[in-house]
Amino acid sequence: MIRAKKKFGQNFLIDESIKRQIIQAIPNNLDRIVEIGPGLGDLTQKLIQLSGKIECFEIDSELYEILLDKFASEILEQKLKITNADALESWDEIARQEYFLVANLPYYVATNIILKALSDSKCKGLVVMIQKEVALKFSAQAGDSEFSALAILAGVRGDVELLFDVPTTAFNPQPKVVSAVIRIIKDRNLIGEELVEFEKFLKSAFLSPRKTLLKNLSSYSSKSLIESFLLKYDLPLTTRPHELCVALYLKLFKEAKNERREESSTR
Repeated sequence: MIRAKKKFGQNFLIDESIKRQIIQAIPNNLDRIVEIGPGLGDLTQKLIQLSGKIECFEIDSELYEILLDKFASEILEQKLKITNADALESWDEIARQEYFLVANLPYYVATNIILKALSDSKCKGLVVMIQKEVALKFSAQAGDSEFSALAILAGVRGDVELLFDVPTTAFNPQPKVVSAVIRIIKDRNLIGEELVEFEKFLKSAFLSPRKTLLKNLSSYSSKSLIESFLLKYDLPLTTRPHELCVALYLKLFKEAKNERREESSTR
């Protein structure tokens, strides 16, 4: 019997109903699905019944050997490929061509992997299971207390949905917190230098979430520009970071970027 390893944050999904719901949430007719952390391969078993090629990245060498044996025929038929590697350290291999990401992500690495997939133009979307607290941060809407830079970074790439909760009883061993499955279908993208600059802008905006947007962004833009923007959209000057929607953040970023460009051109 394989024991879950704490160092890899392993909790094996054993609930058949949850597995079916995850599969049902995946778009049809995908050419390539990448699964990170297949574990014992229970979800993988269902993924290989879908169209397209499945590629798995498993960090645990012991599980990797089990998966090679379990899926020997599928590997031979080139329906499935399994790599023994840390996904974050092997992203060039993941991103060599377009893919859709599916994963039951360990809590300690979930945010980093989702952000990596969001910034990757080869990733067309994802269905991932993560800690519910993190799921709420990615799926929050403007005005929600959980609304943060994570929700905006996801929202500027596409539609974000919190699909369903996953109870602790769905796993072996049982984690201490409830999980949730989110889906992001990417249909829009900031790319390259513009994306890097937008992330800096958001970092300034959410520097102190309890302070006003006007105060936080004063290090990035002129006070007069931010005041003018808020007034133009009938927003109070006391507006806080979580109260501005994704669309307005993009508009404010564009105006702030233009201001910075004009300032640099006059120097």
